[in-house]
Amino acid sequence: MSEYSEAEQMERAKQWLKMNGLWIIAGIAIGAGGLGGYRWYHERRNAQAETASARYEEMLNAFTRNDRTRGETIVAELNNEYAWTPYAALGNLVAARLQVDANELDKAATGLKKVMESAPEQEFKLIARMRLARVLSAQGKYDDALATLKVDDVGEFAPRFADTRGDVLLAKGDRDGALREYLAARAGESKGRVDNELLDLKIRDLGGTPPPNPEELSPEAS
Repeated sequence: MSEYSEAEQMERAKQWLKMNGLWIIAGIAIGAGGLGGYRWYHERRNAQAETASARYEEMLNAFTRNDRTRGETIVAELNNEYAWTPYAALGNLVAARLQVDANELDKAATGLKKVMESAPEQEFKLIARMRLARVLSAQGKYDDALATLKVDDVGEFAPRFADTRGDVLLAKGDRDGALREYLAARAGESKGRVDNELLDLKIRDLGGTPPPNPEELSPEAS
């Protein structure tokens, strides 16, 4: 269920802070005490971001050594004290994956809902929404899972959302609906977000015919 490795998640968090952190700080700090107040607030937020980054790495280390109690304690701290940073959302995503592996689906759903509702970056919200749909499907809540996947504009995540809808519909017993979604996922510009070979297997298993790959349509292939 993971979209990114922990290392990739850390890099994305750093990129987010670099792109957005100063503007967030400036927007809050302007008019809150003049230049001196702005500098104080800026330095304080930078220090908090650095602390959150260190806590996130500590969380990863705890989970790596199978100390889930310590890891989940740090996740709670990130949510309580550093919710404005991406590290809280990333911590919830990592914890939810481990909770799913341990069949703690209710706990995973709670963390994923938090990311879906309050993550600072839209991409994190979409990842959480897809993972939450899979958790709900695993709980047999197929209609809730499908409702979770109803979003007006998911951008480049459209093929991944279609693939997830297909899996939910298949689990629900709707083979025709699942095939329709798999074909939609396969026809989209996946940009590596979906496994086309796996999608082709799903399509064939349901009696469908996968669309040709772009290279098969090129003049050189004829």
